[in-house]
Amino acid sequence: MSTLTIAANDIIDSIADALQFVSHHHPVDFIEALKRAYARETKAPARAALQQLLINSRQSAFAQRPVCQDTGVAHVYFRVGMDVRISAPDEPCTPSFQTMANRATARAYCFPQNKLRASMIEDPLGARRDTHDNTPAVVHVELVEGQTFEVTVAAKGGGGDVKARYAMLNPSDSIADWVISQIPTMGAGWCPPGAIGIGVGGSPEQAMFLAKRAVLNPIDIEELIARDPSNPTEALRLELYERINELGIGAQGLGGDTTVLDVKVESLPSHAALKPVAILPNCAATRFIKFTLDGKGPAQFEPTPMSVWDDIPDTLPNTGGRRVSLDGITKEEIATWQAGDTLLVSGRILTARDAAHKRMADTLARNEPLPVDLTGRTLFYVGPVDPVGDEVVGPAGPTTSTRMDKFMPQLMGECGLLVTIGKAERTPIAMDAIKAAGGAYLMTTGGAAYLVSKSIRSAKLLAYEDLGMEAIYEFEVVDMPVVVAVDASGTTVYRHFHLVEA
Repeated sequence: MSTLTIAANDIIDSIADALQFVSHHHPVDFIEALKRAYARETKAPARAALQQLLINSRQSAFAQRPVCQDTGVAHVYFRVGMDVRISAPDEPCTPSFQTMANRATARAYCFPQNKLRASMIEDPLGARRDTHDNTPAVVHVELVEGQTFEVTVAAKGGGGDVKARYAMLNPSDSIADWVISQIPTMGAGWCPPGAIGIGVGGSPEQAMFLAKRAVLNPIDIEELIARDPSNPTEALRLELYERINELGIGAQGLGGDTTVLDVKVESLPSHAALKPVAILPNCAATRFIKFTLDGKGPAQFEPTPMSVWDDIPDTLPNTGGRRVSLDGITKEEIATWQAGDTLLVSGRILTARDAAHKRMADTLARNEPLPVDLTGRTLFYVGPVDPVGDEVVGPAGPTTSTRMDKFMPQLMGECGLLVTIGKAERTPIAMDAIKAAGGAYLMTTGGAAYLVSKSIRSAKLLAYEDLGMEAIYEFEVVDMPVVVAVDASGTTVYRHFHLVEA
């Protein structure tokens, strides 16, 4: 029987090019689904968020810069025929699939013209050090008959994975009812709208794998609606699509008509007494591509035709938002903001996220002064991509604010912090701190990082340089679009979630 020979270097080149490509190019079916959601959205805040996502998608593709500052963990799915041979004549031994994926990931994430954010850490139980090249990749290998060599490359952001849900249901339990019960607990940190993957059956770890793989299927819910379901899997997809959108969570959790663009379901046989079910969402920074190698060289990726963004503006139009200076902001002015208001904020703001917050808390516990004065300041939860060319900062969208909630009483109550900017809902401990301080929480659109970065005019490193993208910076921003998500009275725009303490 003949054997298909594929060069290891072609595999590495293809994966590296794919990771670069998906960093700035959404799949076409995802763009089209976003456009449909935007066209039918009836709620103004959600419609504005959808427009920002579409503008960001267009700008990122044109500039070839990341759609989101969380450029994701590299996932590589190999589907390899048993009659395929990997050739590496210049190496002492043929590299493993993990080695090839790691080499490609390091090359892609350190590419000088479009350097991507390194988010992977090693020693997770200890020092939690950044690996600096986003390795290792997550690798799955499926061996099949024949000469197949198919690869799926995805960059999966943390916002979607952190919202994963799993349960072992009884065989008679309703999968749909359980999924619907979980959606309001997931919050908005996964940056809806996106697709949701459902994995059913197999063993516990297989169910989660199925859910993650399911979101890599094409968006085709409109076709399913048009022809009606033909089997139980399609019936479950359609039921969940309708019921989830009826919850009214909407884009970015702001309340709206579209929360999911599609529901994908994959299943496997399982033990008769078991019904494992997993949920895993794909966020508004949907990034994946599939390709096949035939031994004739690396894969080629054609840019998305710009016509797919027809009728989408090049830049953010005048939203009519109220212009606000954050320099010297007072509690009296903040008190005039109401939840749901659209603002265009300018001025000097600080940045900090998980690691910086932990270090500040440890400093305060030792009764030592912080490296920055938070009195009357605004803090943006962000870990930007490194700048390239003439950029002052790379794509710089918000991270999920909830992770910082436990620090809010101290930073607002004792250190004088007044305003925070991030994405998604806040838990009661944070909302109580905001109300007690007479401050506010502002949200900016998650998944629109390149668009947000356009409002940042300067970036100055202030503290914790060793934390890399988690260091404390001072940004000067001009007309950054935000929505008042929690106002000084404690009123929030996030009314569709079951909030819990951080």
